[in-house]
Amino acid sequence: MSALWIAHVRVTDEARYMEYARRATGAIADHGGEFLVRGGTYEQLEGPDRPRNVVARFPSLQAAHDCYHSDAYQEALSFAKGAAERELVIVEEA
Repeated sequence: MSALWIAHVRVTDEARYMEYARRATGAIADHGGEFLVRGGTYEQLEGPDRPRNVVARFPSLQAAHDCYHSDAYQEALSFAKGAAERELVIVEEA
């Protein structure tokens, strides 16, 4: 069963965050992830406003989990730390 990786982000350091995004793209693809949404127009209905929204589909919850904990993604994530306020969840599709 596939899973969605859903991130809500407020970027505070554009250069560092773009380096994260560049590196994370490869790590996500290496685990079978494909982007469905990367930014774009949105309407905030509840919760904290995070103007960058990202949704990626993985072949399974395990693949999304493995991606997040992979060395490549963790290296990419080091560029996002201090460069953005983020929430990230993985959800198995019904």
